[in-house]
Formats: sequence, C-alpha cells, structure tokens
Amino acid sequence: MKRNVLGILLAGAIGAALITGCGAASSGTARSSAPQQTPESAPEDGDAGKSAPDTPDLTGHTLMIYCGAGMTKPFQEIADSFKAATGCEMNVTYANAGQIQSQITTSEEGDMFIAGSAEELKPVESYVSESKALVKHIPVLAVQSGNPKNITSLAGLAEEGVSLIIGDIDSTPIGKIAKKALTDAGIFDKVQIEASTATAPQMATAIAAGEADAAIIWKENCDAQGVEIVDNSGLEDYIKTIPAASLSCSADHDARQAFLDYLNSGDVQEIWLKYGYEIAE
Repeated sequence: MKRNVLGILLAGAIGAALITGCGAASSGTARSSAPQQTPESAPEDGDAGKSAPDTPDLTGHTLMIYCGAGMTKPFQEIADSFKAATGCEMNVTYANAGQIQSQITTSEEGDMFIAGSAEELKPVESYVSESKALVKHIPVLAVQSGNPKNITSLAGLAEEGVSLIIGDIDSTPIGKIAKKALTDAGIFDKVQIEASTATAPQMATAIAAGEADAAIIWKENCDAQGVEIVDNSGLEDYIKTIPAASLSCSADHDARQAFLDYLNSGDVQEIWLKYGYEIAE
C-alpha cells in the first residue's frame, strides 16, 4: 500500500531561495534544506592544495559557483584546494537542482553550475555557454546496516512492511532516477513511500536513523555510519554524468577558465575517487 509522500523540505526554504537569489545566499547561515553556502574555510595541513598543478595568481578574484548538495564534501575540498593554490575566493552555494535553477534564472548571476546530471542543465540552458563531463554519478539502493529487511533488489522494495524514502521526483536528479527506476520495474505504485526529501545526504541520514528501510541515493552518500549498499540492485542502467557548466553571466572569465583547467588535474581526480566517484571518459 502506498502512502502519500510527506515533504520534509519546508516550503518556506524554497520560497527564500527564489527571493534571495545567489547573491544574497552568501551572507546567510547555512541550512540543511535551503540553498546553503559554506563559510570560507582554511584547508587542512597536508590536504587541500597538496601537489597542486601550475596555477595563476588569482588573489582578488572571486568565483560564484552552484553545486548540487549531494556533492558538498568532495567539491568543498576541491574549492578549498583551488583557493589555496591560487588565492581565488570560492563562494559555493549548495542546494538541490530545482533551487539552483531558480536562483540562476532569478538572479542571472554566477560563474559555474556543477549539476547532478546533464539533464539538470536543460532548464537553464540559455545561461550555459559550455559544459564538460567531470565524473560519473552512480545511484545505489541503500539500506540500514545489516539489511534487516533482507532487501536484495528493487523488487524487494514492494514487499509488505518495507518503507522507502526517495528524493523529490520533480526537483532532484536522484528523485527523478528513483521514480524512473521504480516505474521501469513496475513497482512505483506498489512501494510504501514514507517521505520525499531534498537531498541524498538527508536520505542517508534518515536511513541510518531508522526512519525508513531503504532509499535510492548516490553512492558517495553511503559513507554515513548505519548505511550499506545493496549490490547488483538493478540501478546500473541509471548512472549519470556530472557536468561542469560555464554560465554566460560569469563575471570573472579568467578565474573561471583557470578553475576549469584545475578540474582536469590529477589532484582533483584523486579527490573525486576518494569519495567514491568514477572519472568520466
């Protein structure tokens, strides 16, 4: 029996994102569901900036970048590393795709959009001057550690007594993938959906807390304690590619190009690999 989807994301947070735009996001306190901008943080000794490739001195330059919330950990490390190597200030706004798309079209500001998939660029394609593939975004079936419900495939999600959390099916890449995968498996109308939420990290936290039995999330978000991945779940056909999109409203072309070059470096690829991503061919 399918329950009505409960929205964990507060409507007010979405409204705030639409009103403030990307320019105002930099001054607010980061929140878990609204677009959030991490405070500028110094890289840890021996970590960020280590073995950095040749880069220009960009002291006095600032990049404004939008990034899907599920990529916060690796991308913040990349941003910190670039700042350490060049002196460029990195203002990164993390949010779900729908919120970022609204900010771009409302504010018409920003240098780059690191999206969860190429499909998420379509609503803002008139603002995208070019894009390049970075890494593969791999969806997985996540369950509580120990897999107490013995879920071995997508079909197991339709079993009686199994509860599921999915991403927002309208505004998040992982939510759209979950709906398509469950629909293709013929069970979307049969699963018991406890809630929909804004980001994959929130879903991983909910699984670890026992708020549901399973979730379809990104592989890199399964590093939370209390969560494990179901192997060979049938989601292999739904792997996406994360693009780095340059925005036509960019205010600092030199810094943007330097960062694009930096994204090709071995140091950056090592960061992605460390968090469970695969480099796009």
